[in-house]
Amino acid sequence: MKSLLKSILTISALSSLIVAPVLLSPGQASAETKKGTDASYVGAGIAAGVTSGGQGINDDATFGGNVTGRLKLGNTPFSARGNVLWSDQTTAIIPEVSVDVPIANRTNAYLTGGYSFVEKDGSATPIGNKDAVVVGAGVESEVANNFLVYTNAKVGISAYQNSDTPAVSINAGIGYSFK
Repeated sequence: MKSLLKSILTISALSSLIVAPVLLSPGQASAETKKGTDASYVGAGIAAGVTSGGQGINDDATFGGNVTGRLKLGNTPFSARGNVLWSDQTTAIIPEVSVDVPIANRTNAYLTGGYSFVEKDGSATPIGNKDAVVVGAGVESEVANNFLVYTNAKVGISAYQNSDTPAVSINAGIGYSFK
């Protein structure tokens, strides 16, 4: 229970760091309609694990990459998402569902829930070294015709072997949208 509470507090703090710059950005008209984005996309970028399991064996903070996809689910506020986070040792595949909230023109904030499947259990990825429940928060914004930028934080609940420490990964990238 203590690690779950710690994970929720961690994701809340990281969410604030991700969402606050978008909400506080100058130049947004107060009367502007917050349409958000309905774009489905595939993107690639970096993934940085920022925590360690504390056991010293394949559980250090790990830097790698990510491939991310979003499929908007009709006229609902939900999307199906898929992520692959990798390191030099192995990959983690994370299917997720998100709730998307328009926060500015062509920009969404989102909360996700899913599960991380680590390809080689015990080997380090940016989101831990074992299969785990994953929650996250992020922001995505269309910056040009058919191009988006995204950033998110993910927390793997008890995602390290022999440790109940949550794994935290910060991810960012550029996506190509299709509608």
